[in-house]
Amino acid sequence: MRLPRSVEAADVDAKLVLVRSDLNVPLEDGRVADDSRIKASLPTIELLLERGARAVRVCSHLGRPKGHDERYAIAPVRERVLELVGDERVAVLENTRFDDGETKNDEGFARELADGCDLFVNDAFGSAHRAHSSTVGVARLLPAYAGLLLLAELRNLGKLLGEPERPFVIVSGGAKVEDKIGVLENLGSRADEVLIGGKMAEDVRAENPFSFEAVLPRDVVAASSFDADADTQVTPFDSLPDGWLGLDVGPQTRADFSQRLAGARTVFWNGPMGVFEWPRFAEGTFAVARALAASDGFTVVGGGDSVRAVHEAGVADRISWISTGGGAALELLEGKELPGVAAIPDGD
Repeated sequence: MRLPRSVEAADVDAKLVLVRSDLNVPLEDGRVADDSRIKASLPTIELLLERGARAVRVCSHLGRPKGHDERYAIAPVRERVLELVGDERVAVLENTRFDDGETKNDEGFARELADGCDLFVNDAFGSAHRAHSSTVGVARLLPAYAGLLLLAELRNLGKLLGEPERPFVIVSGGAKVEDKIGVLENLGSRADEVLIGGKMAEDVRAENPFSFEAVLPRDVVAASSFDADADTQVTPFDSLPDGWLGLDVGPQTRADFSQRLAGARTVFWNGPMGVFEWPRFAEGTFAVARALAASDGFTVVGGGDSVRAVHEAGVADRISWISTGGGAALELLEGKELPGVAAIPDGD
């Protein structure tokens, strides 16, 4: 896989550096509810400061506002960044999506962001699949480099695209099979097994869109309605009672999937095994999380729900790599070129 040139190769002494970070974090009551993305962005910022940067100007989008919407103002994020960094040389700009030119990759807005800066560092892997002013436009105006997080994402996800150690097992779940067709077709041909749960499994059973045979659930936890308190029963996967819904994989499937994962040397997981937001239907998803944590192989988790699951299961620190980029990770693994990466010159 092509790797862009690293920020570690940049001369930043006495320079003003523009950094595109991924600070798109959840807010609650005007405060940052989860600062994991902020913390993931710190190593690049700290490296620039350690190497003598005169100032670091950080930009990011936050949510999907339509124009200037104070609900998405960057202020709470700025406060948390500065609290963690503790260096007056760092400034955090307002939400880039407050400017309509951002998502259009408008050159005028890119020039506003780049004004006065000496170089640009893109560390926002989660936005690297978007050709926006803050990811691509500024890279055309300033000497551009890849940040530490962006490079780490490319190196770790790239292991799945190269020659992964075998057995290579993919676990996929969630509600929409169409969202995963590209990545599963690309990776599935390389994998030894593809395990599928969630509503996806029902769609694949009805009409398999893939060129390979996936491993489907043996049993499911069925519910009489889509409700957290609905009546439930464990039933064979291919014998759901009329009108009932499979909201989690059953105990036989959990044991089967866990056994297959125990022997894997490389694992990629994207998508829950059911409606794990409701505790009664979370055990299948948590069983997969624990199985990955127990593995001696190289394990990668991508996608918001799967990332949330490994954290809620208390096993995040035992996963080899947890990707910060949902859509970007899937597009990379689908074999697509990411505009934000392509805009940076090649590394040595």
